[in-house]
Amino acid sequence: MFEIVRAILYRLKTGRQWRELPLKQFIDHGSVSWQSVYYYFNKWCRDGSWRNLWIGLLRNYRSYLDLSSVQLDGSHTPAKRGGQAVGYQGRKASKTSNALFLADNTGQMLALSEPQKGQHHDLYEIKLLFTGLCEVLQQAAIDIKGIFLNADSGFDSKELRSACAEKEIQANIKPNPRNHKGNNSEDQYFDEQLYKRRIVIEHANAWMDSYKALLVRYEVLSGNWMAMHWIAFSVCFLKRINKRLKV
Repeated sequence: MFEIVRAILYRLKTGRQWRELPLKQFIDHGSVSWQSVYYYFNKWCRDGSWRNLWIGLLRNYRSYLDLSSVQLDGSHTPAKRGGQAVGYQGRKASKTSNALFLADNTGQMLALSEPQKGQHHDLYEIKLLFTGLCEVLQQAAIDIKGIFLNADSGFDSKELRSACAEKEIQANIKPNPRNHKGNNSEDQYFDEQLYKRRIVIEHANAWMDSYKALLVRYEVLSGNWMAMHWIAFSVCFLKRINKRLKV
């Protein structure tokens, strides 16, 4: 199993197709085919093992997180094979999947939403998707009450502000001028200095790009695509934990 996990991590890092995995680098004995590696990956996707791995890491090592604020952002990923939650995105001129991400105040990714078809903007089903993001943290025994949340003007909506208020999250969302024409937007809470911390999620997205299997979506099933992210989140967090333990 250890060798199979190593092969899956190699696929995540390099983006190489399953059938092209250099298995002799990972399998010391016996005959294991690429189909066997994919079988276990797919099995652990379906039974929720990768997601449970991530939630377990968050629960056991949440003291390594900086939750003085969290950052919300959306990202479109080109999807070359089609599949679940894939649609044409005019701005990208390609078929994409769109997902929302939460990161802590240092850029450590925390949660990923269910992907949506690329033609949908970031506010599509925002209340439902945001609730899903929060559930990941709650399942990891992370108290979200009172957390400050940074988001850009694309997320300025009554639905998201309402969802934050219901969960007692302090929404620091940059006001969108188009939403406040003729209205006084000064009543909306917004801290410019706190908002500057949002840059860390841009850094986090760049770190995720180092995992080539995430740059372009080839996984047809949404669950498998999400699992690749849970694994990447786990690897990044384990590196942070290991670094702290060595100090």
